[in-house]
Amino acid sequence: MTLLKHPSQPVLLATDLDGTFLAGDAEARKRLYHLVDAHPDVKLAWVTGRGRESILPLLADPGLPTPDYVICDVGATVLRTADMQPIQPLQSAIEARWPGEHVVAEAMRRFPMLVRQEVPQERRCSYYCHPEQLSTIQAEVETVAASLGCEVLYSADRYLDILPRDTRKGSTLTALVDELALDPSRVLVAGDTLNDLSMYGEGFPGVCVGESEPALIAATADMDNVLHADAPGCGGILQAMAHFALLEADDYRPTLHPPGKAELVMVYHRLPYEEHIVDGQRVRRPHSSPNGIIPSLLSFFGDGQPGSWVAWTVDDPKAPPIEPRAPVDAERYPGLTATHVPLTKHEVDVFYKRFSKEAFWPVINSFWERARFSEDDWDLFKRVNRRFAEAAAAEAAPGATVWLHDYNLWMVPSVLRELRPDVKIAFFHHTQFPSADIFAVLPWRREILGSLLACDYVGFHIPRHAENFTDAVRSTFPVEVTRRASCAPRFMTFGCAVGVEDMATELRIDGRTVRIGAHPIGTDVGRIRACLETEQVADDIARIRDEIGRRKLVLSIERLDYTKGILQKLQAFERLLDESPELRGEVTLVLVCVPAAKEMTIYRPLQQQIEQAVGRINGRLSQLDWTPVRFFARVLPFADVVAHYAAADVMWITPLRDGLNLVAKEFVAVQGLDGGDGVLVLSEFAGAAAELKGAVLTNPHDSADLARTLRQALGMTPGEREDRQRRLFDIVRHYDLSRWGREFLAAARGVDDMPTAGAHTAIAA
Repeated sequence: MTLLKHPSQPVLLATDLDGTFLAGDAEARKRLYHLVDAHPDVKLAWVTGRGRESILPLLADPGLPTPDYVICDVGATVLRTADMQPIQPLQSAIEARWPGEHVVAEAMRRFPMLVRQEVPQERRCSYYCHPEQLSTIQAEVETVAASLGCEVLYSADRYLDILPRDTRKGSTLTALVDELALDPSRVLVAGDTLNDLSMYGEGFPGVCVGESEPALIAATADMDNVLHADAPGCGGILQAMAHFALLEADDYRPTLHPPGKAELVMVYHRLPYEEHIVDGQRVRRPHSSPNGIIPSLLSFFGDGQPGSWVAWTVDDPKAPPIEPRAPVDAERYPGLTATHVPLTKHEVDVFYKRFSKEAFWPVINSFWERARFSEDDWDLFKRVNRRFAEAAAAEAAPGATVWLHDYNLWMVPSVLRELRPDVKIAFFHHTQFPSADIFAVLPWRREILGSLLACDYVGFHIPRHAENFTDAVRSTFPVEVTRRASCAPRFMTFGCAVGVEDMATELRIDGRTVRIGAHPIGTDVGRIRACLETEQVADDIARIRDEIGRRKLVLSIERLDYTKGILQKLQAFERLLDESPELRGEVTLVLVCVPAAKEMTIYRPLQQQIEQAVGRINGRLSQLDWTPVRFFARVLPFADVVAHYAAADVMWITPLRDGLNLVAKEFVAVQGLDGGDGVLVLSEFAGAAAELKGAVLTNPHDSADLARTLRQALGMTPGEREDRQRRLFDIVRHYDLSRWGREFLAAARGVDDMPTAGAHTAIAA
């Protein structure tokens, strides 16, 4: 964009928000926002009737340019947004003219027809007043206001503000322009209601955007410095910039992403295959240890529909060049292409292994005191997320669905919405979502929530997590809950720590609707069945049972993490053996602890503590033919895991917090398919506790309860074991991984005949 005059002078765009800067068609908004962000000589001031509190959500919206200044409360508040502090001495001068809220409110009590607006406001008192009522009291209201050193502003035939004397949007803007020593001819004011009239009277170039209030059009009809634009909102502002020869817009048009061909874009942290360097070439192979979700997500591309799978690839300068796009499996998925987002090893280490795990992971799991925050890492996180968004935008066909996975991609939706406003954005959290007060610990909570609210659909495992998200949004932004749903009978309501009676399923914010759903991920029952049918697994089951002998096998398989309650489990097991010596020699705990990546040094102290606890228990209580705890600190092949599931009498899963816990469902599936009656003892703080009716729920924060419930499971009668397992298997078999994927995608696309899990009956809020 070329400056046409006064090239050394900045242009200040001073604009109202609702109906002006936040309005207009998507293309016009994109052009204007990009112009403000990209041009070094454009400054931005929001001039609005909103209060400071209601401005904060907009400042957190990554899709909006951040203003340099904010004039709010109809001119009574003036802020510098770099630190959100008042601009002095302007603010003190306004404050000196204000008699105080309680003085004004008390004086206005004599007018019972004035109804105080329940909105955030400072240095003003705002009321609703019908035009017919105003005509009978206007003179008296103005007299009372004048006696207090105040003035009356009436706008939109509805709103009445009592403001400090000589305080308007226009007067405060003029004071700001003088304070900044700006050229008034380089200040463009924009508005759409009579509330904005005072800005035009100060002599600045101005625009009444298209579809402005007729009273404003009439009041500015004879002003030579005011353009009445045809285009509404941002389009009108762009017209005014050209009309007043302030800026030429062509040089700073945003780079538009031409649409791709993928009807479904899957954005996931893992590629659907492994890449290996063989003889200097990149070779693709199936995952050696695939998690169950990858085959399920791949199944959506089996019909040949055009699709793209976006994931990162480590860009090693010593390795062969990365193909930007590559076929996944031309025979099985003929329409699917993998799109690589190249990241350096440093970027992966910071973005995923360090920052996500040290800043977000502790807060997500309510261990906020462990969180470590770094602005530099946050900046890198946003840059990486932008690259994911750009890759998805380039792949998506017009109106395509983009399915984003997990908290590592929290900032993708806002960028993607800016680049491709036509696509449908769905986001699924594979972790839990913490309570609002815990989430508020994050320094960037407003930006994160603002990004998630750019989605069309946000999914969680269980209603409790969805409600936590809703609470976090409501404590940060002015949002309306427009629909709620009952959680029963799909989920437990009052029977566990993560139960909740109902949940919000639709939010309305700034004219947009965001839908919410609960979709606990299922397990791949077919894969487990195929594994059980192999000769190797059958032999392994027999071998494990032979090794355990007459003793009962208590199995625990956890990833090394402080959220998993491994130390608490060991302490409770030791307590059980101390309190019930008759169990010594009769029960063996097999503890499989999957280690963290070597770069995640944060877990090393925990591993040492676990090893010490195992050593202490075995050292104290072992017998010649019995070791209480058999500890394995390694990854077991899935076939070995299935064999242990089948051989176990009790599955003991005790996370302090967990989004869901698929291990619990895998155990139930194996036992059900193998005809077993193993007992599931499950932490009531695991998301799966809300749906797995039949599990023995336990509080992992209470050592006595951990020991008691394990004793209950060990002593359970065969009839009760069978009953519980039957109920559990019915749930796991029905709500399997395939159903999870189908129901989530159908809900994200708004397909009414595939109801959201846990939200079958929507009720108006």
